[in-house]
Amino acid sequence: MRPSSVAAFFYAVWNLFSGFIVPRPRIPIWWRWYYWACPVAWTLYGLVASQFGDLQNKLSDDENVEQFLARYFGFEHDFVGVVAAIIVAWPVVFAFMFALAIKAFNFQKR
Repeated sequence: MRPSSVAAFFYAVWNLFSGFIVPRPRIPIWWRWYYWACPVAWTLYGLVASQFGDLQNKLSDDENVEQFLARYFGFEHDFVGVVAAIIVAWPVVFAFMFALAIKAFNFQKR
């Protein structure tokens, strides 16, 4: 299997569970664990919640932007600090996995 095929699979699954195509409240409860494990979901959460999560502009008579984001996407502006920590942690996790793989796997033929 080619690495590009594996990457395409992960990109497709990460985009599906990122909360952009299907928002988190509409993802079935038994798949929601994957939403929280998806790096793209954390990035989208951080971008949207930090930029729009505290806006009080009215969208309709009974809902503003902050309430819409909480209702439809499940984004809370108070959660931005945790999101920032996770976004910093993801590259550290991937770097650690890379270092471990480089140390453990040796495909050189002697």
